[in-house]
Amino acid sequence: MALSLPLPVPQQQRTNGEIQETDIFHQFDVVSESSDHHYLDSNDSSSSKKTKDGGGDSFKNISSGVYKKIMQEWKILEKHLPGSIYVRVHENRIDLLRAVIIGVAGTPYHDGLYFFDIAFPPDYPARPPLVYYRSFGLRINPNLYANGRVCLSLLNTWPGRKSEKWDSSESTVLQVLVSIQALVLNEKPYYNEPGNGVLPGRAIWEKKSNAYNENVFFLSCKTMLFLLRRPPKNFEGFVASHFREKASVILSACNAYSNGQARVGCYRNDGSCSSGNPSTVDVSDKFKGLMGQLYPELLLGFRRNGASLGDFGEQSVLPVEMKTVSFKGGTVVQRKQGGFARTVFGKLKRVLGLKKKIKSGKSGVKKKGF
Repeated sequence: MALSLPLPVPQQQRTNGEIQETDIFHQFDVVSESSDHHYLDSNDSSSSKKTKDGGGDSFKNISSGVYKKIMQEWKILEKHLPGSIYVRVHENRIDLLRAVIIGVAGTPYHDGLYFFDIAFPPDYPARPPLVYYRSFGLRINPNLYANGRVCLSLLNTWPGRKSEKWDSSESTVLQVLVSIQALVLNEKPYYNEPGNGVLPGRAIWEKKSNAYNENVFFLSCKTMLFLLRRPPKNFEGFVASHFREKASVILSACNAYSNGQARVGCYRNDGSCSSGNPSTVDVSDKFKGLMGQLYPELLLGFRRNGASLGDFGEQSVLPVEMKTVSFKGGTVVQRKQGGFARTVFGKLKRVLGLKKKIKSGKSGVKKKGF
């Protein structure tokens, strides 16, 4: 006997005068497709352990304690998930579930999507669930490895006090998900690494933390592109809808961070910055360069996904830099016209396959133009 849960309810939506049907994406739902789940080949009928309480496959025997406990977990998730976490469980493989956590405001993970594949062991809850982060090969946190490993005391994958470890009588999957969101995907993930910040010199550690956040945001933006190209099964519509809605905010944040208007993580969803005077925010050249390369791909990815961005890419986001050039007979000051915006336009034109035009100046020297 499986837990009965509501299926997506079609609703009508008017777009450009035409009525289209869309599905409501519930925070918790039961699905049948599990073919791309990381733990698909684990706990199958040929290898799952026999249980003392009922015998047979503990995930199919409705009398087993494991089956009953998983059904309780489903009910807890259905009722108590916070608004920024969505879960899909599988009717034919109750030992598997997938969750996505939306990065919260005030962190370098804001507006990103972070997917986790979870599997219950055959003797659950004696052991904690297995959790795999879908990383696309990127290391965005000291606790989230590029190979998908998740280090968390609650999962017994990281040392911790007894009170922080898995308790078979009290701990739940909901606790695991909320802990990942609050303790791992936090405001200053640099300090998740043991030893960081324990020595004197707070200013030095904060500088390193800010640099780490810059890299985290860059990698999170790369993750967005990977998700748009290859969304996890049962979340395809959710991924597309999320990034259509958040595209402008994400691109605005890219501009604000690269332009020094806000420190990474301090851009608010309402379009404002919370870092005070822009002149006090230092931005590394490395971050500017990385974002200059990634921004046109992100812009194109969002547009292909159907986001309405207008002339968004035409914003100038970095001040014109001054450069002193020496030559025989004197020195002149030139304006460096590159900057983030011009780099973006150049990259975008290459992505779109457009050629740069060549203009001829009065002196006969050819100059590159746009």
